[in-house]
Amino acid sequence: MLYYDERSDSGISRITDTLYISAFPAVGHIETLRALHVRLIISMTFQRPPREVRAAVARWLHLRTVDSPLVPLPIFQLWRGVEAALPVIREGGGVLTHCRAGVHRSVAMACCILIGAGYTAQEAMALVKEKRPVADPGAWYIRRRILKFEQVWQERSTG
Repeated sequence: MLYYDERSDSGISRITDTLYISAFPAVGHIETLRALHVRLIISMTFQRPPREVRAAVARWLHLRTVDSPLVPLPIFQLWRGVEAALPVIREGGGVLTHCRAGVHRSVAMACCILIGAGYTAQEAMALVKEKRPVADPGAWYIRRRILKFEQVWQERSTG
């Protein structure tokens, strides 16, 4: 089954066997979410996905963020997402991160989840870009937050 449509950024991209990125999910994504065994959706937007989408998964985490170089993604929000995602992934469940376009905020969250799972920031950004070509983890303000998260994660994990 192909989940990603290269012609748009709205499809669901498989990053790992249990981690996915998409643009704002629609009711039309519900069957795919079920087929992928998605147990957690991490929403990185102010707007909530449709009720039917939220009801299709066991858990939904709403981390209200904006995509702006003037308002950095809060590290504590990224941390909350990683702490919610890692147990789901360890149990074999799927995690979907999304934002409006599936290019910046959801990409940052997915990279941070990968860092929490043991990847370096560079490895995480390269993997996400490879698996979701429209992803832009290299945008300076997104890259900066991913690298900052890696630093904080390492400090807290070893300290």
